[in-house]
Amino acid sequence: MKTKRKASIRSIVVFMCFALVAISSPVYAAGLLTPKDSGLPVLDIKDHNVKVVIEDGYAITTVDQSFFNPHGKDLEAVYSFPVPDKAAVSEFTMWIDGKPINGEVLEKKKAREVYEDQKSKNKNTGITEKNEYKTFEISVYPVKVGQETKIRLSYIQPAQVDTSVGRYVYQLEEGGVDEEALAFWTTNEKVTGTFSFDLVVRSGYPVASIRLPNHPSAEIIQQGDKWLVHLDNTLNSVQSNKDQDAALTINNQQDLDAAVQPVAQIDTAFRLNTDIVVYYKHAENLPGSVGLVAYKEEAGKRGTFMMTVTPGMDLQPLAGGRDWVFILDISGSMQGKYATLAEGVSRALNQLNPNDRFRIVLFNSRESELTNGFVNATPANIDQYVKAVTAVQPNESTNLYAGLQLGLKRLDSDRTSSLILVTDGVANVGETQQRKFIELLKQYDVRLFTFIMGNSANEPLLTALTRVSNGFAINVSNSDDIIGKILLAQSKVNFQALHGAKVQISGIKTVDINPKDIGSVYRGQQLIVFGHYFGSGRANITLSGKIAGQEKAYTTEFDFPDVALENPEIERLWAYATIETLMQDMEDFGEDPDMKNSITDLGVEYGLVTDYTSMVVVEDDVFQELGIDRRNMTRIKKEYAAREVRAVSTPRSTRVDSASPMFNNNRPTFAGGAGALDPMSVLIFSPLLWGLKPRSKKSNKRVA
Repeated sequence: MKTKRKASIRSIVVFMCFALVAISSPVYAAGLLTPKDSGLPVLDIKDHNVKVVIEDGYAITTVDQSFFNPHGKDLEAVYSFPVPDKAAVSEFTMWIDGKPINGEVLEKKKAREVYEDQKSKNKNTGITEKNEYKTFEISVYPVKVGQETKIRLSYIQPAQVDTSVGRYVYQLEEGGVDEEALAFWTTNEKVTGTFSFDLVVRSGYPVASIRLPNHPSAEIIQQGDKWLVHLDNTLNSVQSNKDQDAALTINNQQDLDAAVQPVAQIDTAFRLNTDIVVYYKHAENLPGSVGLVAYKEEAGKRGTFMMTVTPGMDLQPLAGGRDWVFILDISGSMQGKYATLAEGVSRALNQLNPNDRFRIVLFNSRESELTNGFVNATPANIDQYVKAVTAVQPNESTNLYAGLQLGLKRLDSDRTSSLILVTDGVANVGETQQRKFIELLKQYDVRLFTFIMGNSANEPLLTALTRVSNGFAINVSNSDDIIGKILLAQSKVNFQALHGAKVQISGIKTVDINPKDIGSVYRGQQLIVFGHYFGSGRANITLSGKIAGQEKAYTTEFDFPDVALENPEIERLWAYATIETLMQDMEDFGEDPDMKNSITDLGVEYGLVTDYTSMVVVEDDVFQELGIDRRNMTRIKKEYAAREVRAVSTPRSTRVDSASPMFNNNRPTFAGGAGALDPMSVLIFSPLLWGLKPRSKKSNKRVA
């Protein structure tokens, strides 16, 4: 075992960004799967309609989709899409004889047996399964000849705000790293009928603006405290026609006849190959605060809570030059992504200060160094190595461990160092065990920051490395504002943080708290804590840790409710957070039968699709024949009733520390607020670059 290294002046900072996907249309997307070379005909995605509601600190996504069979025999539909970050599938509904039937969660093997049995009997059935960390897969049988089969899928996830900017992603791009699946399946991602995406933001805190950086045709409307976003394939086709019309010069009837045909042939089908990313920016000068959302059906019973801490901490900028180590994945899996990788490195290098230095390490099946040690961040050096990085051609396999190991060597303990690893995070040669990566990091006094780019990156591995080094993770889609994401990460690295953070709750009994270990809280970062509580009344809450080596504590007090019925979804969010903790423990230390049983039990009780549970739909009488309890159907009805009440109510503030504020400072923003940022950060998040256009006085409508 190597001797543990310590930085003599400051902690070494390790900053990692992962798996850039190409700016052009990606090859791999959500869609219907058909085995290659099977001779089976391809089904159609007839309609795909998405509704999202963001309120009370979490987002609910509901997808209504119909499959159409234009062929001469009944077929099975298999639909695949990426696993969204921290999302739990809570509803899978299939329309059978015009009636919606809600799915129920069973142990994974048992659910598959039920599905295959019903399929063999030519009965209506469907199943939703999780394929490890990569994808959810929905199988439906039969899609009858010349008919449509309609399904509904819903998932729920926390809606975090970072540096006063919220972000929602409807994931459609797949990373293309599952070689076995790519060799077997072909994907049809075209929506031949209607596509629509509707998002509602109902916030108790004022929202100043909304932006969709990669979907300029989206309609954005503000209605009082509520913001609406709408996108459909009609908007896209209208814009396409306008663009083409603008390029035509029509001087006579002959020109007109020649122009009509190309316009008529425009393909208006929507393709499920581009993530939809929505940013919503809160107003400036909002206070740091604590929010609480609880669900408790009856007085005296156990309740469930989600506490959101949005710090207004006095975190000062760090001074002095630093060293940057770029570790770049040049393996074959980066083909199609590498151009964006090089562009990201170019932008990052050009953000360095004149007193900074950098190294560039490359790895595929083996590791090497492009620079010969650290070089100064002069314009000439930056230009030279940007060209060298751009000229590299990806090939061979991915030895992620070797690249990380080389990047950790030769660090200067007298300077603050940032390690930037750019990869899809899928190690397939050399050392691949997660435990070995953790052991490697523990040999160094480092903090690891993950910049996770790509929907099929090995997120369990990357987040485990982040967790063990007390860093943080930033997820990035190809549809994101890449520059803004880079600056967001740099704003955290360049400011102090609260290390060794702990949350203590007294005055009321709380149990089953997640996360158990918080680690560090960085500038602009929200802290979300789930748990159970008993009783009601006044509780004392303390957030403590160290800033620049000095003990620091923030305190408040507020009441936990005796009865709270507005947010039943909180129970599922608590269950999923607990499942994630159990999965992390098994990834770190190996599969444990008791933990596996706990995950299965939680999935069945709270109606969640996990690595060990699946959601199956059968005909109503079959549920009864098989003795399958309809507990998820009961839970869905309760949640829908609560959503109907919330939909007609004024958006409420979840803040509970107004009478006894935990923080004296405002939460940080990119344009002022608590602590100034560099001019480029202000520029990126200025109204001009947020793409705001004047509103119509009549409709309050504007286009992003």
